[in-house]
Amino acid sequence: MIELTSTNASEIAAEFVRARTRAGSPAMGMVMTLIIVVNEDQAEDAMAAARAASHEHPARVLGVILGSGRGAPQVNAQVGIGSGWTGETALIRLKGEVVKHPESVVLPLLLPDSPVAVWWPCHPPEDPAGDPLGRLAQRRITDAAAASKARTRAIHQQCASYTKGNTDLAWTRITSWRALLAASLDQRPVKVTGAAVTGERISPSADLLAAWLADRLKVDVKRSSSEGPGITEVVLETRDGPIRITRTDGKLATFSSPGQPDRPVALKRRALPELLAEELRRLDEDDVYAETARALVKMNEAKMGSRS
Repeated sequence: MIELTSTNASEIAAEFVRARTRAGSPAMGMVMTLIIVVNEDQAEDAMAAARAASHEHPARVLGVILGSGRGAPQVNAQVGIGSGWTGETALIRLKGEVVKHPESVVLPLLLPDSPVAVWWPCHPPEDPAGDPLGRLAQRRITDAAAASKARTRAIHQQCASYTKGNTDLAWTRITSWRALLAASLDQRPVKVTGAAVTGERISPSADLLAAWLADRLKVDVKRSSSEGPGITEVVLETRDGPIRITRTDGKLATFSSPGQPDRPVALKRRALPELLAEELRRLDEDDVYAETARALVKMNEAKMGSRS
């Protein structure tokens, strides 16, 4: 990694060229630009997750740390390739007036004619598409579960501000749950009359799973709380009896179906690099997430209306 102090976008871009030349690889097969907006404390973990995900999606990865907006503008960067990365990487620290205009530094560094994704590993903006860096991207990835406070409000806010290209890792975390539930109804095509989702009290993923079931099955879904970890149980009520998936340890679930013996099912909670890699596979609109986001907003509005 090469340290650049009091630098600018042109010098960072030039260092990318020099790094490729030193590595004997003037051209690299990068497929996108990934922008990571992160604070100093979580930058190392976020960049490590992106490095693992880059094995599936070679990219120019631009980590952006927004510092204090006071004082003279300053841009510092660490630039390099290799060290486990399949593409190029730069960790850029902004201070002063330039913090208010991070796109002025990032825009010249985007790979030409390639898609752009932006990821907020923590503190997601309320409107990702309206964020200065979010406006540069076709794919905007937030994580309501990583919000410093009000995680339940965070996922409702993300759903309320949904725009084509937005997604949240709380949704990605329930991919395996959705696949297992869909398969259970394929194997036993019965009418579902009700459903229940149990998980940690503050679990954006449990809220989304409840909204998805309500939207897909057109039934009332009860949302209950447990000690976790994450989602611990989903029950689909049918005339033949309940279809139940119970997971108490975050690793192995028990699948129960009327008239059938219980069976164990692998349902391990997924690591961050795996979640990020999954979202980077999809650069078009996720129609199912869009419908689920709208459903969650309606459920929340109905809930607030009943309280008033």
